[in-house]
Amino acid sequence: MSALHSRLSALVALTVAGGLVLSGCAGAAEPETSGSGAAGSGSAESLPVTFEHIYGETTLETVPERVATWGWGATDAVLALGIVPVAIPSSEYGGGDNLITPWVEEAIAESGGEEPVILDNASYELSVEELLATDPDVLIASYSGLTQEEYDAVTGAGIPVLAPAEEVWSTPWRDVISDTGAALGLDAEAEQLLADLDAQVADAAAEHPEFEGTSIAYAADDVDTFYLYLPADPRVEILEDLGFVSAEAVTALDTGESPFYTTVSGENLDQIDAEVIFTQVDTQEQLDTFLTSARTQLIPGVAAGAVGAIVGEENVAAITPTALTLPWILPDMVDQLATATAAAKG
Repeated sequence: MSALHSRLSALVALTVAGGLVLSGCAGAAEPETSGSGAAGSGSAESLPVTFEHIYGETTLETVPERVATWGWGATDAVLALGIVPVAIPSSEYGGGDNLITPWVEEAIAESGGEEPVILDNASYELSVEELLATDPDVLIASYSGLTQEEYDAVTGAGIPVLAPAEEVWSTPWRDVISDTGAALGLDAEAEQLLADLDAQVADAAAEHPEFEGTSIAYAADDVDTFYLYLPADPRVEILEDLGFVSAEAVTALDTGESPFYTTVSGENLDQIDAEVIFTQVDTQEQLDTFLTSARTQLIPGVAAGAVGAIVGEENVAAITPTALTLPWILPDMVDQLATATAAAKG
């Protein structure tokens, strides 16, 4: 299995709630806490609150002071709401030497709080012992692969858990933010955060009216497998929020293998008839191959040079939307889309 395919497999999970990013818009919300685990301005008035999820239900009676996170997006939501978690999962992809993504690192630095404990996430298996050593009041794992066994072990130790609502790796990214806000007594702040993020996307769309109605296909090439992301993928959702429309060929080529992506055989690549092609790659070398190989040149948009690309592990990781990644990657994404659209229409 290639490195890209391994990453794509992981991102199929991260993708369920994930997405894209913008240009020239406001930055991520700045944390307002003074220390790790501080409860910020959380209000107990909205508590108790009960969350129903795949393993039952969880009720929070009081505002938690020591917050741990697991999975994707929860760390970002907690930080964007002004709290530094006491424990967060490691980010092997896009996290650099310290296994912390740059947008999370920036938010922690801006908060002035203590750095959280980094929980080993290399195998996507939660070390309950490692977690409990941080003495959390709650574990927010709304968008994660948390298992029944892990859930039972954490709750058995007296720690309430926000587990995925319907199935693992499936909670929409906006729900991760709103659920986190509810758990921390910061409902209004979470609602405002979502409104601000939506406004950034809307502002970018208004600045680029040429996006409106332009057909697009979000593709990724992995040696012997070519992937197309479907409209249900949150990253494609953001493209459509910017004004693009998914090319009819995308759904026509859907084999039904996943709600979020489909694979395309080499003989059908010429059927990907979209004005703009958007892709993600880890290195410039991979992008050069994507743009010039005989295989991808069969795609009309690639042959026309109408390709927008996000390059680098950090940037590819950021494409999956969260409270912090959306503002962080959006400018680069919009610039790429503008260049590709100009090529398509020129």
